[in-house]
Amino acid sequence: VPGGEVAGVVTALGEGVDESWTGTRVWAPTGLGGGYAEQALVDAAALVPLPPGVSPVDAVTVAGSGVVAHFGLRHARFAPGESVLVRGAAGGIGVLAVQLAARTGTVAVTTSSAERGARLRALGATHVLDRSGAGPDGYDVVIDIVAGEELPSFFAKLNAGGRLVAVGAVAGPPPARLAAGMFAAFRKSLSFATFSADTVSTEDRRAFAGELLAATGRGEVDAVVHDVLPLAHATLAHRQLDAGEVFGRIALVPA
Repeated sequence: VPGGEVAGVVTALGEGVDESWTGTRVWAPTGLGGGYAEQALVDAAALVPLPPGVSPVDAVTVAGSGVVAHFGLRHARFAPGESVLVRGAAGGIGVLAVQLAARTGTVAVTTSSAERGARLRALGATHVLDRSGAGPDGYDVVIDIVAGEELPSFFAKLNAGGRLVAVGAVAGPPPARLAAGMFAAFRKSLSFATFSADTVSTEDRRAFAGELLAATGRGEVDAVVHDVLPLAHATLAHRQLDAGEVFGRIALVPA
């Protein structure tokens, strides 16, 4: 059963779990799967209460993607005043990376259309490039959700001391020539890393997810919901994702 996160109401507890959780609206990660279900089993230590005004749909739209975006930026050592290029910014992780980075720095994005570019500007992007990255260079950080064959070309976008962090691989792994792209710019002291939220502790994930959901409730973070579909239509959701039709996240709900 796929699905890495859920939001809803706690209906049953394991032995020794604080009984006050019963009936509480929560968000929680489910690990490698289990989220596409009417009921899901999660670790009580990972539960995050939903603030008033934050719906379960909003929660699954921002929390998991936001954790990846936030800790991915931290892994890249993104600092106030720096510039970041978000490659593949129209997806769930991308729209959160744009919003979080725009709080302290300059944000450029790659996307597939002028319409999507306008929507990303409304979320905080200052520059919009096409999917190939054609446009201005000179970024301190690249957050890459796409990977694939074209990843090495984005080393040319970085300033000296720049860092490229792959937080996803929707286009598959990068090619074997990855290292050649770095060594071609040896004198710029570039860095490449991967990042997975699996390396974030439950305590840190829970703390940041709580902060992000609270910010969403205050209207400081936008939950960008492309569509809400019945759980039985999960196949349609994945077809839309594969076709590149989704801006933000699709939420699945029980019928």
